[in-house]
Amino acid sequence: MSAPRILAVLGPTASGKTGLAVELCRRIGGEAVSCDSMQIYRDMNIGTAKPDAAERRGVPHHMMDICDPGEEYSVARYVEEADAAIGDILSRGKVPVVVGGTGLYADSLISGLSFAGRQEDMCLRRELGERYEKEGGEALHAELASIDPEAAARLHPNDARRIIRALEIYALTGETLTEHDRKTRERPPKYRALRMILWPEPREMMYARIDARVDEMLRAGLMEEVRALLSRGLPPECTALQAIGYKELAGVLRGECTLEEAREELCRATRRYAKRQLTWFRREPGAELLSYRDAAGYAACIDRAETLSRHFLEEE
Repeated sequence: MSAPRILAVLGPTASGKTGLAVELCRRIGGEAVSCDSMQIYRDMNIGTAKPDAAERRGVPHHMMDICDPGEEYSVARYVEEADAAIGDILSRGKVPVVVGGTGLYADSLISGLSFAGRQEDMCLRRELGERYEKEGGEALHAELASIDPEAAARLHPNDARRIIRALEIYALTGETLTEHDRKTRERPPKYRALRMILWPEPREMMYARIDARVDEMLRAGLMEEVRALLSRGLPPECTALQAIGYKELAGVLRGECTLEEAREELCRATRRYAKRQLTWFRREPGAELLSYRDAAGYAACIDRAETLSRHFLEEE
C-alpha cells in the first residue's frame, strides 16, 4: 500500500504561511494541521501568531490549543496526535495541509519517526535532573558524549531537557538516541508529502515583516497575555514561558528591562529564529521553493501552490 499523500506549507516566521495554507485549503478541500511548537498551548494566542476565526476563514485547524502552558510537550506526543488528526481528515475525504515553521515537528511527522520503545521512568528522570543541578550541564554532557558522541555534538551543555532524555533512553533501552533515529530514517516515510517552502525575498523584507509583526503583537495586548500567564504561577523555566516574546516581556514585568529594550530583543530573537528556520528548510530534499517580493508575487505563490498540489494529488 502506498503512503498517504499530504501537503506541507512550511517556512520562517512572518512569511505568510497561514494565509497561503488557508487559501490553498479553501481551493482544494483541505484542512490545516499546525506544526508550530507554541501554537499547541492554550491562552497563548498573540505571541504565537495563532490565527483567529477571521483568519481561518472557515477552514478547520488541528493541533492548536491542545495543552495548557504548564504542560511538558514533546515531539513524540506531537507525532502521535497529529497522526490521529491526519487520519481523521483523510477518512473524510479531505486533504491534510501541514502548516508551520517547526521543522523538527514537520520532519518527524512526515517521516513517521517512531518513538515506540522509548520507555519513560520519571524517577530516573528526576534523579538525572538532580544530578544536572548538582554536577552541572558540562558533566552530564560529557557523560552523554562518552556513549553517544553524535547526539552530544548536536546538544549544548545548557540543554538540560534533551541531555537528560538522551541519558534516560540509553539507561532504559541500551540503545542510543542516534542509533534509534538512524533505524527510523532507514524506514520508508509514513507520508508522501509535497513540501512547499515559502519565504519573502530579500531577507531585509522578511526582517521588516518581523518588526511589523512584533509591533502589532504589542498593540494587540501581548503584554497582558504574558501578565496573565505569569499570574498563574507558572515556573519561569517552563517551555511556554521560554517562547520568543513571552520570555522578553516577562523580563519587563520583573523589572529587568524596559519595554523598548524588550521590543528590540524580541525583534532580534525573532530574526535569529527566522534565519535558523531558513537554514533548516533549505536542506529539505525535493522541496518546492515559493519566494516573493511583493503582494503580486505572494498571490502568484498561492496560485503556484494550488497547481503543484493538484498535480501532486492527481498523479499516479
